[in-house]
Amino acid sequence: MTMKNKLILGDCIPIMQSMDNEIIDLTVTSPPYDDLRLYDGYSFRMEETVKELYRITKKGGVVVWVVGDSVVDKSETLTSFKQALTFKEIGFNVHDTMIYHKTSSSLPDPTRYNQSFEYMFIFSKGKPKTVNKIRDHENNWFGLKTGNVVREKDGKLYPRKDRIQPKYSERSNLWSIDRGYMITTKDDFAFQHPAMFPEKLAKDHILSWSNEGDLVLDPFCGSATTCKMAQQQSRNYIGIEISEQYMKIAKRRMAQTVIQSYQ
Repeated sequence: MTMKNKLILGDCIPIMQSMDNEIIDLTVTSPPYDDLRLYDGYSFRMEETVKELYRITKKGGVVVWVVGDSVVDKSETLTSFKQALTFKEIGFNVHDTMIYHKTSSSLPDPTRYNQSFEYMFIFSKGKPKTVNKIRDHENNWFGLKTGNVVREKDGKLYPRKDRIQPKYSERSNLWSIDRGYMITTKDDFAFQHPAMFPEKLAKDHILSWSNEGDLVLDPFCGSATTCKMAQQQSRNYIGIEISEQYMKIAKRRMAQTVIQSYQ
């Protein structure tokens, strides 16, 4: 079954099982990991989820997996890396390990530095077919000619061809993104969901790993951040959510997005 531009209530595994092979260009999601939030009482089956993601992802497609770790029995769980290894074992490449730096951190732990980041694993089915690197890092040396040298694998220094520094260079794989009430999103009612990621995070990944007209999936769509950003960037979307409470938020948010697009 092929579908697009839909929000679907239910368990993502049987819903993905009903989909045709290799139809998804990009997945951007954050699973309910480590019981950091109750997520309305729901969890997920990791290995089955990844197997279905692999089957329905196109060759060259990408999965952006935003995840962190909790502390259990005084030790971090390393759930994030366990999940990354599952993706690799099932057949995905670990294309990049990125950091989502939260400019506002959670409540401090008296024995640890403030937790202010999550991992953003970029998994690809083969070589990514789309890479649109965002260039918004402003250069201090804009307009200057630089020659310099570069050290190669043999350890020797070789001259590098002169180049004029551009005004903006591509950003690194550490993304500092603001979050918080009315910063994560301007949709005030959406904050009934306990763990949204910022619209900017979803938008920038959608721009980086997909093109207009592509099909973007979020199997744990929550308040529909990924779906909203996909629609605004002229992509098609599928959002799956098991919680009726969160699906109500998601549908209201997408309906509001449609209304705004016609204003």
